[in-house]
Amino acid sequence: MKKLILVGLMFLYAVSGTALAGDAAAGKAKSAACGGCHGFDGNSPIPAYPKLAGQNEAYIVKQVHDFKANTVRQNPIMFGMVAALSDQDAADIGAYFQAQSVKDVAAFDETKLAAGREIYKGGNMQTGVPACQACHGPTGGGMAGIGYPQLGGQYVDYTLAQLKAFKDGSRKNDDKNLMRTIVEKMSDEDMAAVANYIASLK
Repeated sequence: MKKLILVGLMFLYAVSGTALAGDAAAGKAKSAACGGCHGFDGNSPIPAYPKLAGQNEAYIVKQVHDFKANTVRQNPIMFGMVAALSDQDAADIGAYFQAQSVKDVAAFDETKLAAGREIYKGGNMQTGVPACQACHGPTGGGMAGIGYPQLGGQYVDYTLAQLKAFKDGSRKNDDKNLMRTIVEKMSDEDMAAVANYIASLK
């Protein structure tokens, strides 16, 4: 009997996992409303709005859920945009954007790259800041398997705004307070340097 229950639970898990797997083709149509801010292929034309091209599906799905909950990540525009999306919609949209490619790196300040690279690659032993690449990869590709976001080529304005939001607590949807714990040890200059280095990554 126990074996039957176990098999049944495994079947239900497999079915639910399959049901929520994103369909990029369906996501293309469902993402049309996202195009005004994020670009129809995920290459946002506006530095204040993130590029979603190449972003991993798991991360996008989580952000949709968090915007819908309107607690740990609040944004009036996004709250309205995602209100009617189902879990399947979120997965489909995530799959579509994941399948796209970042066209160009964002503009960045070359004078900040050396300092940004040092922190991104090696962290800061004196202040206890770990290397960004430990979670986001050496080229900013992220870790899709655990939902850590792609960062490479992202706009400086957007990345810096998110780092500041984690630091002041207005954004608190990071796993186990990971980002908030890190950025509280970073100065404004550190965050600006890292944001510029991230923008330069391909």
